[in-house]
Amino acid sequence: MAGLTYKKAGVNIDEANDFVKKLKPLVKMTERPEVLSSIGGFGGLFAPRLKGMKKPVLVASTDGVGTKLMIADLLKKYDTIGIDLVAMNVDDVAVVGAEPLFFLDYIACGRLDKNQLLQVVKGIARGCRQANCALIGGETAELPGLYEPGKWDLAGFCVGLVDAGKIIDGCRCRPGDKVIGLASSGLHSNGYSLARRVFTEKELKGDWGRQLLKPTKIYTPVVLQALKKIEIKAMAHITGGGFYDNIPRVIPEGLQVRIKRGSWPVPRLFKEIQRRGEIADREMFRTLNMGIGLVAVVAKKDAEAAVKLLEKLGEKAWVIGELVKGHHEVVIE
Repeated sequence: MAGLTYKKAGVNIDEANDFVKKLKPLVKMTERPEVLSSIGGFGGLFAPRLKGMKKPVLVASTDGVGTKLMIADLLKKYDTIGIDLVAMNVDDVAVVGAEPLFFLDYIACGRLDKNQLLQVVKGIARGCRQANCALIGGETAELPGLYEPGKWDLAGFCVGLVDAGKIIDGCRCRPGDKVIGLASSGLHSNGYSLARRVFTEKELKGDWGRQLLKPTKIYTPVVLQALKKIEIKAMAHITGGGFYDNIPRVIPEGLQVRIKRGSWPVPRLFKEIQRRGEIADREMFRTLNMGIGLVAVVAKKDAEAAVKLLEKLGEKAWVIGELVKGHHEVVIE
């Protein structure tokens, strides 16, 4: 009688090794000159270019995509969820003024499905190319005792670099500064536990599901270009916590953020979610991005030029509010 093997226990090492081989061309597509290693080693090697920097500072971020994975599972469409993963990390790095350098992913599953996960990594590679961020490694863990068959999760890790003198931390914000909002591509990767409740499974498998699965917009290239031409005092990535929790994170005490309703068009998807769920305005603005995926704070005199520049760079942008003296909070009026 044959003894128990790891494969019989639910983990196929040969399948995992074959999967890694299939990833190598995708990883190669994201390489930057600073990459010194190929995928498959114990660690990814990256030699950053520090010339011209007085005090280099590393910036790190880690995040996932939450229950948006469940929409991907319903539609059996996995080629964009990796873009979401990259976006959630690289834009968190970019809003402090840093250039994302390299990215790693972690995928955990009950049973390795090579075709599905290959599509996921294709999306990760596409996202990394959009952000000019090298994919230098990752981990795929087959955990049959922890995840049920068909269940899985993924997380990402990003490291960026900025000169200490160019860190954007909101310290230069003043009363009268204007808040510019950049259009989102949809829900991005937050609020899905709420959004999924208002649609039927049939609807989620149809057009509404396709809208919910639309990949998160990656703002990093535009942010890095804009920083070369205008002074941006603060930036906030509108993720979990929406307007109310994210914007105050980058604004000094003693300043209040006043957001003006109607200063940008709220997409139909958000209105439909609110209508169906009878959701209060405050809950919507704290849970979802409401059509604004990133905000930037600039001096009043620079606001018009900033909007024009962002539009020239391919973004939809609006002046959506201003900073005033007051309690450290967001007020939507």
